Amino acid sequence: MQRREINAPDAPAPAGSYSQAIEITGATRTLYVSGQVPADITGHVPDDLLSQCRLAWKNVEAQLRAAGMGFDNVVKITTILPDHASLGESRKARGEAMGDRKPASTLIVGGLASPAWKIEIEVIACA
Repeated sequence: MQRREINAPDAPAPAGSYSQAIEITGATRTLYVSGQVPADITGHVPDDLLSQCRLAWKNVEAQLRAAGMGFDNVVKITTILPDHASLGESRKARGEAMGDRKPASTLIVGGLASPAWKIEIEVIACA
């Protein structure tokens, strides 16, 4: 699989750790990971935002691993937060998980299915 980050010179530059577009060639598998929420295997949801963000990323990693993939395979991330105040902690946890990787990314500020959740993350990965 070949991957090329694209940031068109005649469009706005990325405002963070992501690419405006990702081109994938030679992939034989695509994985669509549903929104992962900040609940552990028992259904427990931590109270604090940073712990929730880290747990959601841990759940993303578990789905990737189950498919024989990892964060290097992620080409698109969609993050849903209930409000802009959550952005700093979300970025911190994402940086811990993703490191220097810069897949395409979308941030949505809106409601989540459970009032206890402070983040939801879905990804697309290719191998």
